[in-house]
Amino acid sequence: MKILGIETSCDDTGVCIYDSEKGVLSNVVSSQVKLHAQWGGVYPDLAAREHTKNIIPVLDRAVKESGVDLHSIDAVAVTVAPGLIVSLVVGISAAKSLKWALKKPLIPVHHIEAHIFAIFLSDNVQFPFISLVVSGGHTELYIIRKFEDYTFLGGTLDDAAGEAYDKVARMLDLGYPGGPIIDKLAREGKEVIKLPRPLLNDKGKNRFNFSFSGLKSAVMREVEKGIYRKEDIARSFQEAVVDVLVGKTVDAVNEFDIKNVVVAGGVSANSRLRERFFEEAEKNSFSVHFPPLYLCTDNGAMIAYTGYKRLKETGRTIGYDFEGKARLRLDRFIEYISRR
Repeated sequence: MKILGIETSCDDTGVCIYDSEKGVLSNVVSSQVKLHAQWGGVYPDLAAREHTKNIIPVLDRAVKESGVDLHSIDAVAVTVAPGLIVSLVVGISAAKSLKWALKKPLIPVHHIEAHIFAIFLSDNVQFPFISLVVSGGHTELYIIRKFEDYTFLGGTLDDAAGEAYDKVARMLDLGYPGGPIIDKLAREGKEVIKLPRPLLNDKGKNRFNFSFSGLKSAVMREVEKGIYRKEDIARSFQEAVVDVLVGKTVDAVNEFDIKNVVVAGGVSANSRLRERFFEEAEKNSFSVHFPPLYLCTDNGAMIAYTGYKRLKETGRTIGYDFEGKARLRLDRFIEYISRR
């Protein structure tokens, strides 16, 4: 079975052709990072314009690199939620056009779901598992019992972790995107400031929720003092973020007695986060899985593979009248697409 996957939820235009027997045949991504760097973050209207300009060239290149006749694909999969609605519309429109032109089924994919299941392109993880999805727009914790069986444990109450990285990088005048820059700079610094770990020890309703706005404000106060080196502030900030992400995930592992963990999303590429997770996995006797770096950020491969899973296991498809959703939690997604 061959699936064409389209991803345009934020600022990366991604197209992949996936073969269930041969694997990923092509995975083309057009990044807008340099374009948005001047804003210190993604500018929605600009992102949508670039998607419109890039979607056909990216699609054309993906088809050529795969060596597959476009008419021989079995279905088209596309990210339909969540994301910037002006960006989602571009990918959904392209997917609907292909559905019409090729007379192929159209498969809806949730962006978070695709990040989680990207791990299966490189690793065979046993169900059930705890999944931490951490990126510029999302910080969420789930129990994944099987495909399309998802339990939401908690999410961010304000800034996502990746968003906090970008904002702290802006405070320190480091550039964009903040995650890779701070990760690199932190290796040269020391944790000279004990910054807050928001909600880390909360055992009430926010036990598995996250909050990074207070941490961000604490960093700002330290920057304004002008006492510490950027390297030390970066290290202190990163240690606080990693402590929260790892601590809450390990708490979920112990609470639900689930011994497999999948960490996904752009921030899963962070070297310190990976180091700490492997340390805690050894201490607490669980296994932790990270996708390869090229599958951490947004890409078409994760959409194509998840679309393949949906078509094979449930056969869920959508029609021309389906509209994307800017906000839609993963555990509510199946019910949403089933009503359409």
